[in-house]
Amino acid sequence: MKKSLKITCAVATLAMLLTACNPSVEPNDSANTSDSKTEISTDISQLPDQTLTVWDQETRGGQNEQMEAINAAFMKKYPNITIERNSQSFDNLQTTLRLALSGNDAPDVVEANNSRSMMGQFVSAGQILCLDDYAKAYGWRDRYSDDILQYSSYSKDAKTFGEGCLYGLPQVGESVGIYYSKSQLNELGLSLPDTWKDFTNQLNMIKKAGKTPLMLGNVEKWPAIHVFGAIQGAHTPYAQITTLGFGNPGASWDTSENLTAATQLQDWAKKGYFNQGFNGADYDSVWQSFANGEGVYLIAGSWLAPDLAASMGNDVGFILPPATNGEIATTGGTGLPFTITSSAKNPNVAAAYIDFLTSKEAMKILAETGNVPVYDTAILASGKQGVEADVMLAFDKLVTEGHVLPYLDYATTTMDQVIGDSLQQLVGGDITPQQFINSLQDAYSSATE
Repeated sequence: MKKSLKITCAVATLAMLLTACNPSVEPNDSANTSDSKTEISTDISQLPDQTLTVWDQETRGGQNEQMEAINAAFMKKYPNITIERNSQSFDNLQTTLRLALSGNDAPDVVEANNSRSMMGQFVSAGQILCLDDYAKAYGWRDRYSDDILQYSSYSKDAKTFGEGCLYGLPQVGESVGIYYSKSQLNELGLSLPDTWKDFTNQLNMIKKAGKTPLMLGNVEKWPAIHVFGAIQGAHTPYAQITTLGFGNPGASWDTSENLTAATQLQDWAKKGYFNQGFNGADYDSVWQSFANGEGVYLIAGSWLAPDLAASMGNDVGFILPPATNGEIATTGGTGLPFTITSSAKNPNVAAAYIDFLTSKEAMKILAETGNVPVYDTAILASGKQGVEADVMLAFDKLVTEGHVLPYLDYATTTMDQVIGDSLQQLVGGDITPQQFINSLQDAYSSATE
């Protein structure tokens, strides 16, 4: 009942605010998009009744709540537009989207993984639109920092990642950090670690005390990427990781720093720091086990905060991985960007929807539902408490004082498979750290030569 009231209030507030907003250009200002001959208009209110089909992966509690609220507000403002929403898990969307965009009945707006294996291939195949002209019409480049927009920018041939055309806009900011159980730390007489060495020493102490130091569910293979990313950020210069993560020429996996990171991850597994059967456990069941009191720490993304807060209340907290040599660096950036497919029935409607999803008023709804707004984060964190305040302030600190490292599976069209398989073998003890490094270097060099 409280949830329904919260959504209703959010919808009413957002609709009222957005109805009063003027677009950054006068309605019906027009130009040609780089990929489409559609005449650009920021006024869709007089268009015939139509349906906008949207595919997203905002399935968890707070994620779904904000989408439902914002979609309802959009349809209230534009009663001529009906949103047909298809929400799928991240893994399902990864699978179904490839087929959908190559078919005759593609959706209009989709959340597309920034990686070369997804967005990069969609750009190369001409399946999503360059949004540069819409960015100009709506003022999106004033709304977002260049550091954020690089995560959904590609050259038109998709060879260069991080610059070129803008292909999507994200709603949320993300950072991978460390969730912790306050009660379990108190029981062990431990305080939050100040350095990476403090953190690794604590893992050993927790294990000796008979508790599980770290929770991990890695049957999907990608969760271990986040754990390795946190370790890599503690050992490897951020500029090297950025080049490797974007899959651009000029770096190498075969370095002593990366080898040290791979060795440390395998050592954690060998020493029993993870829960039993972690390679065969699924991501969602494991964070739920953490929420139910199993394990002291969980390395995961800020997107879990609303669900963990709902289960654990004030017992859960979140910190960025402790700094090494005074530098904060961890995997993060943005949630999946919303993109316009080349099959969109009316790109102007799709662009208006994306603008609505990412407006300042929408950022308020994101904050109210426990998500991390991609901009105005520190302002919107004011008055927040608990882990939701933790993740918002952590993201703001990361982007203002530290270094945001790209997700490592972005790098090549096959890196998601290569690094996922290799990490599962590494933590399972089936390959050596050097063999792990060799497999990633082979994939990287093949893509960049």
